[in-house]
Order: sequence, then C-alpha cells, then structure tokens
Amino acid sequence: MTTQAIGATTWVVADGYIPPSSTGPAPAMTSHDSICMLNAGDDPAHVAVEVFHTDREPVGPYELTVPARRAHHQRINDLRGPEPILPGVDYCLVIRSDHPIVVQHTRLDSRQAENALMSTIAYPSSR
Repeated sequence: MTTQAIGATTWVVADGYIPPSSTGPAPAMTSHDSICMLNAGDDPAHVAVEVFHTDREPVGPYELTVPARRAHHQRINDLRGPEPILPGVDYCLVIRSDHPIVVQHTRLDSRQAENALMSTIAYPSSR
C-alpha cells in the first residue's frame, strides 16, 4: 500500500520545560516532555532536533529516525547525545526532517499528586 507523506519538514516547539521533580512510579509517572512524530509516508524520516536555550548557544543535532508509516514518541528526558537536556531549564526545539512528518509536543508534570498533562501541535514552518 502506497501512502502519501503529510506534514512539514521543519517544526518548532517554543515551550520546552522538563519539570524538575515527579510524584508516582517511574518511569510511567516521571515528569517529562515528549515530541510525538508521525511519518505517514513510505520512506523513513531522518530527524534532527536542535535545542535552543535562553542563556547559551544551541545544542544538537540529536538524530532520530521515524520508520515509514509509523509513529515515534521521544521523551526529551531520554535524549543523551550530544548532551542531556536538564530538568528545570527552559528550552525551545527546532525539528527538521528529510521527509514530511507531523509533530506534537506533550508535557507530563507530576510534581504534585494531582498530575497535569499538556499537549499541543508543534508549529509547522515553511522554511
């Protein structure tokens, strides 16, 4: 079955923040940010994530692959190379792919027993 690729090749997440503490069992209830990516096309999407900070130069790229016709949920907390993204620090993401994908940003804040979950579509850039 041939599937048409949908989405964009550049996405922006302008509100990154990993809450610095958690309540509940790990890893399921660990406070985190995630980027959820959909590759509806027939080719693997090679994704580069660049992290922008308020007080220093950008870091990256963090390289990921989203297989053809698949979804991939990437916890920002789990990115390691070139360096971990620290909890409690504001950041923004620019996500570039060699094939169109769709990107959504999600945050689980479990610092209190009353958990908060936030999710929003990332901004698709035409550049």
